[in-house]
Amino acid sequence: MTRIGIIGGSGLDNPDILEDAHDQIVSTLWGHPSAALKHGKIAGAEVVLLARHGREHTIPPTQVNYRANIQALKDAGCTHILATTAVGSLREDIGRGDLVIIDQFIDFTKQRAMSFHESFAPHHPVHTAMAEPFDYALRSLLIDVCNQNGYRVHRTGTVVTIEGPRFSTRAESRMFRAWGADVINMSIATEASLANEAGIPYAAVAMSTDYDCWKTDEEPVSWDSILEVFNTNAKKVTTLLIQAIPRVAP
Repeated sequence: MTRIGIIGGSGLDNPDILEDAHDQIVSTLWGHPSAALKHGKIAGAEVVLLARHGREHTIPPTQVNYRANIQALKDAGCTHILATTAVGSLREDIGRGDLVIIDQFIDFTKQRAMSFHESFAPHHPVHTAMAEPFDYALRSLLIDVCNQNGYRVHRTGTVVTIEGPRFSTRAESRMFRAWGADVINMSIATEASLANEAGIPYAAVAMSTDYDCWKTDEEPVSWDSILEVFNTNAKKVTTLLIQAIPRVAP
């Protein structure tokens, strides 16, 4: 049976999109996930919603128990994961409110557990392929739904994931642009890596909320400016999920 895990980022974890919703408090080998799992349905499709930063947004990016989050969704029988996230744009043509269906990541984190494999069984090392970390079929579906709704969407994008919770320096922001990154956030590389290790197809839809700090002709990113774009554009992401999830193939 197809069951879709949704990992909701800041402002994008609205439980009201679920029918017949109920909570499940769980623990895993890696500890507790960020919040109770909220089970429900979207147009008849089985869904499990997890708030990445906790339901009250109390968990900073580095302190999120990413391993527990992915493990909890796997234990709940999720066959696919769709993640939502806010990102800063590193490109002039990715404007505020634009959606980006990410296809690559650069991991610039330094303090996180990035693997379920803390040791290898004798003579059985595990090295997960990561050339294409985001599932092609899920990405194609998200792009199709965006196009059907007339949303401004970028079909590809490389996200650089930083540790946070601080924002980048201007020198870092310029460096990430030189590296070829298109957007920046504080979570997706970690989740994508672990979902791939767990064998769960994973895709992420990113909403651009700001221009980080590389643009000198406007104010650097602030939390207040991010929230302003959230409040204006979050409905697009919600609509995207509601329309895409019933079409996820088994």
